[in-house]
Parts: sequence; structure tokens; C-alpha cells
Amino acid sequence: PVYLGKNRFDLIAELESESAVRSLKPDFAEIALLPARGVIVTARSDSKEFDFVSRFFAPQMGIPEDPATGSTHCCLGPFWSSRLNKNEFTASQVSNRGGVLRVNVQGDRVLLGGQAITVLSGNLTSTASA
Repeated sequence: PVYLGKNRFDLIAELESESAVRSLKPDFAEIALLPARGVIVTARSDSKEFDFVSRFFAPQMGIPEDPATGSTHCCLGPFWSSRLNKNEFTASQVSNRGGVLRVNVQGDRVLLGGQAITVLSGNLTSTASA
């Protein structure tokens, strides 16, 4: 790793290359023992199409590898902003399914954009009386 750190929920590892991120073979049992929600792994992109790539592993949460993770990109926006000296990014989460996210850092806020697939929908109801 080029960098190891931790945010409020996750461990973060910056690797030296996109190919290093893509070729990871994580040990999910070992990751589940770490004192964090999950592990974010990231690197600068090798292509001009993307600024950075990432993967996210959270087996202790029942998610061995999340295909596209908005919450990690809220962390990765400021992380890469300080390294690349810019505030707008196109990011690729390079899981098997993958995802492309637009990340815009605006002060203490991070705006995310992209296409999403609905995998579950529902309605919340309450039976509690006032």
C-alpha cells in the first residue's frame, strides 16, 4: 500500500496501481476480523476516462464485495481531492458488476451522481398511535 488509514467507518488502502486494485484476491474471513465496517481499496486510474478506481469489502456486514458503494465515494471524494488538487471526479468501482460514479466535492459535502439499478423497493408503515 501507498497509504493506509481509517475514516469513521472503514479502513482505507491506497495501492500503487489500478491493476493492483483489480487483481486483489481478498480473504473475507480475515477482513471480517478487522475493527471496521469494511475496507476501501483505491488507486489512480490507468485510463483517462476515470480519475480513480476502488473496491469495497464488508464481509462483517454480510457484503463480501459491494458492487457500487455511494458511502465509500463520500470518503474517496475528499481523499482524492487532496491528492489530485481538484473537486470533480469520474470514478469506477471495479467489482465484478462495477459502477461508474460522478463525485463532486463541495466544501464539507460530497455530491454523487450516476445510474442506479433498483434492487429492492418498499413502503414503511407505522401502527403506533400518538
